Amino acid sequence: MLPEEEVRREYQILEHARKDPQAFGELYEKYFERIFNFIFRQTDDEELTADLTSQTFLNALNHLSTFEYRGVPVSAWLYRIAANEVKKFYRRKKRNRIFSLEEVKIKELVEQGTEHWSEEQLHRMLSYLKELPTDMLEVLELRFFEDKDFKEIAYILGITESGAKMRTYRALDRLRKKFNLKIKYNG
Repeated sequence: MLPEEEVRREYQILEHARKDPQAFGELYEKYFERIFNFIFRQTDDEELTADLTSQTFLNALNHLSTFEYRGVPVSAWLYRIAANEVKKFYRRKKRNRIFSLEEVKIKELVEQGTEHWSEEQLHRMLSYLKELPTDMLEVLELRFFEDKDFKEIAYILGITESGAKMRTYRALDRLRKKFNLKIKYNG
């Protein structure tokens, strides 16, 4: 989570953007790449990701007047809009969601003790992660790949903070049991 001072600064930018939409450009520049990558992991399609990312920022700009402070960084609001855009796309197209997870991020998730992970083990882990229910995969992605705290995850997914913690714990517990792992968990 961002320091409180930075969160307040971003809210000031949003307030200014309500009167002058050009001011929103600073937040666009700051978060474009993160939002793009977040969406790309769920689509694995650059063109579609570009469209959904554009739609995310357009929706944010169009809804500046309705935005309310909820104690989370502005990025959480943008991630929530992005997550909703992805969900809308898959609902409209009646397609199954895709999660494209990088091996580097999987290695970061698993504690690196003396044990060396083979390519086969990593591929098994990636395959297993993709089979997890969407709600579990969403919390893992936000917690470990996007470095969001539980308050932000709860806001992004529209659930309670305790619900975000429970989903994360359950997903990690499944991974621990399936792969006999020690996984970093900062609950």
